[in-house]
Amino acid sequence: MILINGLSDDKIAISDRGLQYGDGLFETMAFRNGKIEFLDAHLARLIDGCRRLNIEFIQAEHLLSELTIVCNNLSDNDAIIKVIVTRGSGGRGYLASQGVEPTRIISTHPLPIFPAQNNQAGIKVRLCTHILSENAVLAGIKHLNRLDQILARNEWRDSDTAEGIMLDKERYVIEATMSNVFIVKAGELFTPLLDMSGVAGIMRAQIILLAETLNVSVVETKIHIDDLMAADEIFLSNSIIGIWPVAEMDNKAYVVGPITHKLQDGLQQAKK
Repeated sequence: MILINGLSDDKIAISDRGLQYGDGLFETMAFRNGKIEFLDAHLARLIDGCRRLNIEFIQAEHLLSELTIVCNNLSDNDAIIKVIVTRGSGGRGYLASQGVEPTRIISTHPLPIFPAQNNQAGIKVRLCTHILSENAVLAGIKHLNRLDQILARNEWRDSDTAEGIMLDKERYVIEATMSNVFIVKAGELFTPLLDMSGVAGIMRAQIILLAETLNVSVVETKIHIDDLMAADEIFLSNSIIGIWPVAEMDNKAYVVGPITHKLQDGLQQAKK
């Protein structure tokens, strides 16, 4: 199903700034068991991203009504719901026209079926050679320009490797191509500080909150590649996969340890 500004359609204007310049944001949400998981958090991030990009998005109520239509259409079928908000059409060149109404795009997609071992035994990951761009103004938000992630993800095609870890120019860990990174060291949980690049994932935020309720110390900080290699446990997260433990990275084995298991169990309980 595809809705564009509330209407069933699969075409946008060639002048739309999302197409012309990547001028917009998106959210990727899991629809499971008849509801959108963490909907309020997704909408809050979308609205905050619009604010940071100076997109005058005042159509939140329209978007919610359209999401209700989409959910009713899906019924009991699990799916991915993707929401895109662009600045809309208006203005050839970088200066956007004033008074333009943003474009709302909602699309549904089959929920991918991943091997069960990804959650249990863990996954194999690699270090990407492509370096993430830095921009404090864009750090954290999920804007439409994903060229860094596209370049990194196309570095490998073997099906055994599930994800790629991305670094900044100083070889600090930022994120994976489609997920956030957590490491455990001496019983403490750490995740990269996203003040210059990377996406502040909805699942990342949920895990930080969950860790606090489970009395697991969690710190957002700079994590060097050496810290990653020396970690006791590593796991990745996003709204679709939940938590994937890392079992192997660049030919080094890692255990799926007690903190990862504890957070996986807690997340399952939180979704009920």
